[in-house]
Amino acid sequence: MSRAAALLFAIICYAIFFATFLYLIAFVGAFPFVPRTVDAGPAATPAIAAVVDLALIALFGLQHSIMARPAFKARWTRVIPPVAERSVYVLVASIALMILFLGWRPIGGTVWNVTAPALNGLLWAVFWIGWVTVLISTFLINHFELFGLQQAWFHTRGRANSAPELREPSLYGVVRHPMMAGFFLAFWGTPHMTASHLLLAAGMSVYILIALHYEERDLVGLFGADYENYRGRVGMLVPRFRRRSA
Repeated sequence: MSRAAALLFAIICYAIFFATFLYLIAFVGAFPFVPRTVDAGPAATPAIAAVVDLALIALFGLQHSIMARPAFKARWTRVIPPVAERSVYVLVASIALMILFLGWRPIGGTVWNVTAPALNGLLWAVFWIGWVTVLISTFLINHFELFGLQQAWFHTRGRANSAPELREPSLYGVVRHPMMAGFFLAFWGTPHMTASHLLLAAGMSVYILIALHYEERDLVGLFGADYENYRGRVGMLVPRFRRRSA
């Protein structure tokens, strides 16, 4: 792959991802200015809707987990240029989300509906804090490397990517996976929880917990004792508050 083509491909994949990410916020928030949301879409019986929606969540989860594994990457980069590996991952992940948006079938029914102004506002605050946490977390590590832009840019400059480094910037010194903690807040922070939203939040939460199990295993394999020490000191999704020894 030529240097210009690699950079152009990375930029296009990033643009698609960013548009999809913005739509995801509107989808989960059930904002009326988008055509499909967690609560708005083609009608189906509750049973069929539940089966379809769970299959869509599983498809998204399998794509994320399988393509993120080192063994898959090692084989995959024999087919595609290594410089484009991350961009392809980002593109396929975006497509998986688009399929979820298009295929989602609302179930209907209300689990809770908070109308008290103070609590309603608090739950919306949790929603937005979650998404902001997700975005900030990407920049705390390396936003542009995470989404494939840095690899393509370094390729155009004839520069090699640096070796992975275990760091604990800001939020990463509080929880090991602040990005995923942000997703938890974003999925569960809503004053109006419908059955559809509950299925999405629960399904994505289960996927995140399973994915983190495999990611932690990969990180231990990559960083060894350093990550084991980090894991012993810092909580995975919730901060650890330990009493100081005398």
